[in-house]
Amino acid sequence: MSEITEVQIKKYRKKFEEDKLAKIAQNAVTNVSLPNLTLNRELVNEITPTFSVKLDDWSVTNQKRSGRCWLFAALNLFRVGAMKKMNLKDFEFSQSHIHFWDKFERSNHLLESIITTSDREINDRTIDFLLGDPIGDGGQWNMAMNLIRKHGLVPKSAYPESDSSSSTRWMNVMLKDILRSSACEIRKIIDGGGSFEEARIHKEKRISDIWKILCIHLGTPPESFDWQWRDKDNNFHSKGNITPQEFVKEYVDIDWEDYVCLVHDPRNKTMQTYTVDFLQNVAGGPPVIYLNIDIESMKDITKNILNDGIPVWMGCDVGKQMERKRGLWDANLFEYENLYGVEFGMDKADRLRHSQTMMTHAMLFTGVDLIDGKPRRWRVENSWGAEESGKKGFYTMNDNWFDEHMFEIASPKSYLTKDMLKALETKPVILPAWDPMGSLARESLT
Repeated sequence: MSEITEVQIKKYRKKFEEDKLAKIAQNAVTNVSLPNLTLNRELVNEITPTFSVKLDDWSVTNQKRSGRCWLFAALNLFRVGAMKKMNLKDFEFSQSHIHFWDKFERSNHLLESIITTSDREINDRTIDFLLGDPIGDGGQWNMAMNLIRKHGLVPKSAYPESDSSSSTRWMNVMLKDILRSSACEIRKIIDGGGSFEEARIHKEKRISDIWKILCIHLGTPPESFDWQWRDKDNNFHSKGNITPQEFVKEYVDIDWEDYVCLVHDPRNKTMQTYTVDFLQNVAGGPPVIYLNIDIESMKDITKNILNDGIPVWMGCDVGKQMERKRGLWDANLFEYENLYGVEFGMDKADRLRHSQTMMTHAMLFTGVDLIDGKPRRWRVENSWGAEESGKKGFYTMNDNWFDEHMFEIASPKSYLTKDMLKALETKPVILPAWDPMGSLARESLT
């Protein structure tokens, strides 16, 4: 192993002292925040939040101090039709309700995974990954659909936010503790000669404990609720008592069972399906399946869906080249290389391979600006609230940012080409549990 020597250090010192631009940069960076120094003023002036196609006329939601973006984005998509059907200016499905069921189902799936991997050593990389983040806030489109299919939806008024749904840290700390303890107990039962049946009997006891903890933190989810409302024309409506499953059938007009997930993963072959090992929240539910396509096809599909008046659920690496207060994204928004006088270098595929990028956030496309049919910028509904986040919570994404930092959309099958539909029939390649294509389902990253 080659060590750093005193000769090298002296050389680096001398080189830095002789670099006048580096000294100016040092004076600046030690006194002013890096983003403020490197923000490209010309780009800020050029990016205008106007769009030839704009769907939203509603206010944004706020996930607060939680990683529930994937659920917020899905429910934000669903609420568009619900608002129209109920003639409401604003409406929210309860994000906390579906969050409860995700925590509960995911706990069961984690412990089932511990049972099925009990023949492996405790330091096996997969087990280490599973126990490293056993109950994160993140998730995927398919995982949200698994929950809605099984447990339905309710309006926010029927299951409002709690302190723990809006700020999940301490609830997650407690859940991680009990899940890791339960995993330890299950492995000891099996290592001691116990059967899977005996392990599952113990698992059921611990799942009961987790139900109790979740009810304490989030409230007990309703089996049914009384639904009535006054619309924006001041007309009163009442549906009486209704179940969460009935509420979905009545007020969700998106054919979500027909949706598929499309990703752009330049490391891997296109027109091929992929899944990620152990990426799931509902035991026995359909797996998360991606179809890998090229980035231009992803843009075309997104544009076509928006042109038909439907917002688009998407996943991206949100923090890269982002100015949060103004709500701006551009691939060159911050001039870091010019400030340091160094090149960072990697393309999108290599950034994925070397842990420099991954999906970190889900949001909703609600508009696009087209020039001769080609997108030059995109409008995005975020779920970080309206204060100090974009233009009342909406963001503007230049098209070059889409190329570099967009990874996934959910699309109805009707927007796919014949070749894509055929590719959906390929046997999914199983990526390892820690692959970046599963990163959106990990601990809160935003």
